[in-house]
Amino acid sequence: MACRAVVLVVDSLGIGALPDAHLYGDEGSHTLDNTARAVGGLKVENLARLGLGRIEGVKTVEPVETPLASFGRMMPLSPAKDTTAGHWELMGVPIKRPFATFPDGFPPEIMERFKKETGYDYLWAKPASGTEIIERLGREHLKTGRLIVYTSADSVFQIAAHEELIPPEELYRVCRIARAFLNDYNVGRVIARPFITKDGRFVRTERRKDFSIPPPEETLLDILKNKGVDVVGVGKVDDIFAHRGFSHTIRAHNNKDILASLMRALDEFSEGFFLATLGDFDTIYGHRNDPHGYARALEEVDTRLPHVMEKLNEEDIFIITADHGCDPTTPSTDHSREYVPLIVYGERLKKGVSLGTRSTLADVAKTVAEYFGTGGIKRGVSFLGELLDRGRLTG
Repeated sequence: MACRAVVLVVDSLGIGALPDAHLYGDEGSHTLDNTARAVGGLKVENLARLGLGRIEGVKTVEPVETPLASFGRMMPLSPAKDTTAGHWELMGVPIKRPFATFPDGFPPEIMERFKKETGYDYLWAKPASGTEIIERLGREHLKTGRLIVYTSADSVFQIAAHEELIPPEELYRVCRIARAFLNDYNVGRVIARPFITKDGRFVRTERRKDFSIPPPEETLLDILKNKGVDVVGVGKVDDIFAHRGFSHTIRAHNNKDILASLMRALDEFSEGFFLATLGDFDTIYGHRNDPHGYARALEEVDTRLPHVMEKLNEEDIFIITADHGCDPTTPSTDHSREYVPLIVYGERLKKGVSLGTRSTLADVAKTVAEYFGTGGIKRGVSFLGELLDRGRLTG
């Protein structure tokens, strides 16, 4: 049997506040439902057919009587609500302690090391909105050559620079230096944020690049690759795992290109594991509190899902999920602590099975590992057995 499994992460598509959301300031968050209400309803017929409206807590998507897929929701075991923690947990490695955050700005010790090791001075070094801080400090940056450094509610060390002053490759070099010493401070990600001048304003480009702290142990990606399984990362998802565990990466910069690249990969590889993350929801719409943009993007992805599913073989497993929430209707511009959806489709899998509320995102990794017969995932409970008429898929 030629095994293929696809995990599509709709970045930030939360479906309701977790019981501990109040500890994160996220009471009342529900990225999906609040977005739908803000725009007067969503047209997501394909996600509805797959069972999105049957998931507990989803109120704004019409539940269908006979879904094409099975469905449920998952809650993170990790004490976090960021991209790195969410993706690592999906791949079987929940974090045990939160990554460091800097609500009062980066301490002098870190910034002195930054100056000494990179050779660059800096501006700001405090929390900020990325779009606002380049507009505010862009001219001073161009005048002085100092790099704009800022953070958010997440564990991120972000460095912004104008491409005409600091070419992206030089900015990436600086980020690699910062990444190396910031491991000592448990910082989740260093992010390069190139920007340009367009129509008299400073605008970020698609040449963003993330430099993640390496996972502390083997993820599903490492396990599969070491067993000889092709592991294909689509988009920028390999950045989140410090480029570890992938045998092939296909770079793409937006939702449309990522889905197109995923379809091409499914044409190219007759077996393997495919991981793709649709990041526009989070970076362009969630963090910028743009529910109308979020809704449009979700509807656009919904129209493309049938084209992706046409590329699947009888034995393939297709999982749609998310890593955290980012409710664009709340005053906060940060991620939100939410349940995430779980939709599992396969021609040979049972349809309409309620997978309930899963206690960790690692159930995805456990299931995929069982499907490939590799084992090795220490956490989570596989739901594969709930979806098979027999003990295994057969070709």
